[in-house]
Amino acid sequence: MIYRLTIPTTFEDNDAVRVLEWHGAPGDRFSADALLVELETHKALVEVRAGQAGVLRELRFAESEWCPLGAVLALFSDDADEAILETAAELAADFRIG
Repeated sequence: MIYRLTIPTTFEDNDAVRVLEWHGAPGDRFSADALLVELETHKALVEVRAGQAGVLRELRFAESEWCPLGAVLALFSDDADEAILETAAELAADFRIG
């Protein structure tokens, strides 16, 4: 199954977060609780950890780019060989973060 990692809309007084550092590249497999990415709001550093195992398939925002709240940050899958659909709206589920 293909999953989307979406930026939560619950960051108070922010309309975007900045990607500081990815802790993997497309094709890398992550275990549950692994550090995926570090994000920066106007007030804090946020570590995003995997809530489930998966394979990082596609980065939608690069390091130092600002990502609007609610946007898809990256795509993950259970299997590295699964086809990625064309639009995030077609994706079946959100990737759980810890």
